[in-house]
Amino acid sequence: MAIPQHTIDQILDRTDIVDLIGQRVKLKKTGRTYSGCCPFHQEKSPSFHVYRDKQYFHCFGCQANGNAIRFLMDIDGRNFVDVMKDLSSQTGIELPKDNQDSKRLSYKREIKKPASVQATPAAIVEQPAPNVAFSSNDPFEEFQNDAYSEQHFNHNDPFAAFEQFDPIDQNTVQDGNLYDLLENIALYYAQQLPHSQTAQQYFKQRGLSAETIQYWRLGYAPEDWQHLEKAFPYDIEGLRQLGLIRTSDKGRDFDLLRDRVIFPIRDPKGRVVGFGGRALNDEIKPKYINSPDSEVFHKNQLLYGLYEGRKQKAHDWLMVEGYMDVIALQQYGIYGAVATLGTASNTEHLNILFKQNNRITIAFDGDAAGQKAARRTLEIALPLLNDGRELKFFVLPNDHDPDSLIRREGLESFQRMLQTAPLLSEFIFAHLTQNHNSTSPEGKSQVMGELKQLTELLPKHGSYRYLLQQYFREKLGYSRKWQPQVNNDASLSFSTKIDAEEYVIAILMNHPYLYIHFEPLRALISHNQLLFKILNIFNTIFDDLPDDTELSQYYVLGACANFHHDLQHILPQANISDYTSSPEQADKLAEDFSIKLQYQCLQQKIKSKKFTSIAEMRNLKHQIYEIDKKRSLTLLDD
Repeated sequence: MAIPQHTIDQILDRTDIVDLIGQRVKLKKTGRTYSGCCPFHQEKSPSFHVYRDKQYFHCFGCQANGNAIRFLMDIDGRNFVDVMKDLSSQTGIELPKDNQDSKRLSYKREIKKPASVQATPAAIVEQPAPNVAFSSNDPFEEFQNDAYSEQHFNHNDPFAAFEQFDPIDQNTVQDGNLYDLLENIALYYAQQLPHSQTAQQYFKQRGLSAETIQYWRLGYAPEDWQHLEKAFPYDIEGLRQLGLIRTSDKGRDFDLLRDRVIFPIRDPKGRVVGFGGRALNDEIKPKYINSPDSEVFHKNQLLYGLYEGRKQKAHDWLMVEGYMDVIALQQYGIYGAVATLGTASNTEHLNILFKQNNRITIAFDGDAAGQKAARRTLEIALPLLNDGRELKFFVLPNDHDPDSLIRREGLESFQRMLQTAPLLSEFIFAHLTQNHNSTSPEGKSQVMGELKQLTELLPKHGSYRYLLQQYFREKLGYSRKWQPQVNNDASLSFSTKIDAEEYVIAILMNHPYLYIHFEPLRALISHNQLLFKILNIFNTIFDDLPDDTELSQYYVLGACANFHHDLQHILPQANISDYTSSPEQADKLAEDFSIKLQYQCLQQKIKSKKFTSIAEMRNLKHQIYEIDKKRSLTLLDD
């Protein structure tokens, strides 16, 4: 049974993971989480945590983790479909029937062929797009060759190429499949490109090579108002379902895309699901037309170039505004560019990209429209910025888009500009201060007021919102940065006056909301260590921390008053200046530092050989393996 992702997401949204796991595990609320003894391995001290806000569980002992579906699969040893059936009945969300998808994707093919048309869909399947040997100097030179044109196409009749094939046997007509039809249409549009000098010239002017045209399967839709009906006379119902033919007020059918260059749109599996068409005359409005939503095409859930970027194993992802931007960047060697399908970017689009990488960049034109789009995307993105996610804004020079900029600057210069794109914190500060005088008290107040509106959109329990507030206060001169006294950094290189444990304590005292990165250390360090005691206090008070960054520091110092003698020694010796340079850097440093310390703790346990069984040793090695994977990702991002 194939279960659509949106159905899975709906079921998870309606499932309270705390209630579900609480039926199997005795949970106790501890700070911002619910904890208990892990059901997947034997333990005396609870290291199993359930996060209601993230709908996620994690054991810091055996590294078991996942959502509600994974919990039920692992604890009961059941398969995915069985678990989904149970959750479906509990949440009231129906699962698709086994044959429902195939019915939705099928359509009735017509048996009677119009007498005036000789082309058949079978012709399109049996005759692939011509394999053209392009000239390296002029990718369209081969299209101008008379011998080529006479051999493959009749310029007076674009459908003559298909006439050599016999009609479909009326006794063997079967239902059509929308995916098959879309693939055939894509082949047909590609075969029409050599018939249009204007379409060829358009791609040539945009600097596209023959290889790029072939890779993106670009094509041309003829001017004929009913070219699809003539090419696919048995598939009229399927064309209607796809929205590629329309009916006028007078009852006459006509094709949606005419005299336009064609951009086939592929889903994450590489299947053609729709088309974008650009007018060859800039006077024609709208300039771009896309296929309407259908059973297989959902604009709000797709990104142009995502399939191709995955195929090229892209690591860095960049959201741009248009199809040609994506194609041009790919041709120059930047493989992670994607674009929305004629719609404004939305939550689903950004979540798709965040699944590829926790760090993504948004590129916008420098004009007023681009700035407006950037602000709208900013407001959509902020609620998604859970800890570990990073967003950058690449604002292009006026009168340039990524396509024109990379052609003017070249790859190396463009990459330098992209790498120096401002972090989200820098972009927000520049955006809010450009309309206010940030040197006056009134201007500062207005900036902080607008910042508060934006930070309220950020996840409540994440550290980023509080780091951002602190960053703004310092930029506007409201508070003073901690001045370094000892030359240390976050790379596990410490002076003789302070060790790693004490360094973490210093970070927590000054940036309490970074606790969420260091929480896993509670399960790895000795209970008699000062850091363990401090982390336990944080786990208890975390939900009650004040929103104001300075007040939260005083709150933490008060909660840890019993250890004030130790803190008096630690705080003056620690240099945490790296954690005040930007919110993004502070968050990333804390995450990296925590991963390194977890790795060290586990390695020390293995070396000490203080484990009671082979199973415990294997568990430690598995934990080291999982942490090492995170360390590898950290090095890759750096």
